Amino acid sequence: MAARKPPTERQQRLGAELRKMREHVGLSLTEAAELHRVDKATLSNTESARYGVSSDRVRVWAANYSCPDHKYVDALAEMARERGANWWDAYRGLVPAVLLDLAELERHAVALRTAQLTHMPGLLQHEDYVRAVIGEAVPELAPEDFDRKVEFRIRRSAVFDLEEPPLCTFLIHEAALRMLFGGARVAKRQLAYLLEQADRENVTVRILPFAAGGFPSAGSSTMYTYGPVAQLDTVQSDTRQGSRFLHAETHLSNYRMVLDRMEERSLNVDRSREFIREVAQQL
Repeated sequence: MAARKPPTERQQRLGAELRKMREHVGLSLTEAAELHRVDKATLSNTESARYGVSSDRVRVWAANYSCPDHKYVDALAEMARERGANWWDAYRGLVPAVLLDLAELERHAVALRTAQLTHMPGLLQHEDYVRAVIGEAVPELAPEDFDRKVEFRIRRSAVFDLEEPPLCTFLIHEAALRMLFGGARVAKRQLAYLLEQADRENVTVRILPFAAGGFPSAGSSTMYTYGPVAQLDTVQSDTRQGSRFLHAETHLSNYRMVLDRMEERSLNVDRSREFIREVAQQL
């Protein structure tokens, strides 16, 4: 079996879940390979996502491991079934791989909840605002790279137009509302666009005002994506060292608590809309 191209975050996750399933029943690679009637190298390469795996094989291996969670197995089999080109594949090698992983994560999420501190959520950014934000990149991007990144970020919002779009909750700090990327005109247009997007049935916008005080994880932006089953939830966190994808249960539990606290301290949906309008009127 030929090794695949560098695996995506989602493909790596599938392999990691298969490894977790094996380790849960206490089988070594050698024992599991004998059980599945495959060679040890194939099993190892599948768990590390160097090899792909069919949905039928996922189900067979899960049965061999006596996994009792049918919804979890169904979700893994669906991940294995995913084939064909996606819109972000056209950007492979042209934008950082982490952006491709982010688009893929958003596309397959059942729901997502983000916390943004100084920028508008990427999915809710107006084109003028996108250009202003990306224009602040250091070092400065070449014109073709700049246009490509702008286009990519805008195309991510296509997730809203899916037949079954994810349920999205955006927690936005007041600081993000008041950051004048591109100047007052662009900022005002962005706030109007934010209100337009907040009218979508699957979109909830909550504002965390300065008056709410401190809150956990104030130094970074976070997105929590909900998979079809809880075991496949993922946290994407932006730090100074870059973007990280986390899916250990301890991380998931901690970030759920962080986002719960932020949501508890934020304004309700109606008051949030009023607050956005008040900030726009001040510009």
